[in-house]
Amino acid sequence: MRPKQLPGRDVVYADLVRRYGEDSAFKQLTNSVAAGLGLLVLDVSTQAGAVLAATDESVFEIKMDSYARQSKIRERRETEKVLHGLVHLATAALGYPRPDDLANDTYIGRVSVEQVDGVVREACRILDERAAKAERNNDPLSDAPELEQAWRAYARRPAAAATKDGRLASDTTRGMVSRALRFLADQGFLVQVSGEQGGTYRTTPRYQVQVRELAADSAFEELLELGVVAVGDAAGSLRPSISDTL
Repeated sequence: MRPKQLPGRDVVYADLVRRYGEDSAFKQLTNSVAAGLGLLVLDVSTQAGAVLAATDESVFEIKMDSYARQSKIRERRETEKVLHGLVHLATAALGYPRPDDLANDTYIGRVSVEQVDGVVREACRILDERAAKAERNNDPLSDAPELEQAWRAYARRPAAAATKDGRLASDTTRGMVSRALRFLADQGFLVQVSGEQGGTYRTTPRYQVQVRELAADSAFEELLELGVVAVGDAAGSLRPSISDTL
């Protein structure tokens, strides 16, 4: 219930985590109580603590209206939901672009507002080319995957624009990305490390567990298959494989 709390900072929490791993009856009871609350225990470890996911219709499920309130999103239309979904997919893909990254419990990825926006825009460009080619071949994308249904709306928005007081305008794509990354940080999935590139964050073990579940999603696979994400260096600093337009 306290997403930023970690066993390493709380002796009682650390003892519960240890007991969960050693006492099968306690583990079963914990899982049963969680299930009764509409929660699924994804993992329990000393690094991440107890990582939970809400099941459908759980009172803890974060619905779009709740996310919009927490992220101060004005528009709550269906298109807006898809756009924010793209931002979260790009963040996960940048944080863990390879299967080995998800399997390695010591791996730490880095993402920034500019990187995430750049990856989504590059994905939009590729999907635009696909659509144009299909149109030339009189082969409309009737069976287009999820990502190809939303690229137009994202590409139409400006990347950045300042408000009168110098803040990033909320209706820009980077404003949207900035809110999404702050939301993930509030949930204990990311930690901000600097203000560079619109805000740079590192991933947490808690986020790694969540992305392992997400990686099975077809939209996540489609985004990686576009080839717009690449590993920048062995230290876990990531960059989008796009032109120098950021």
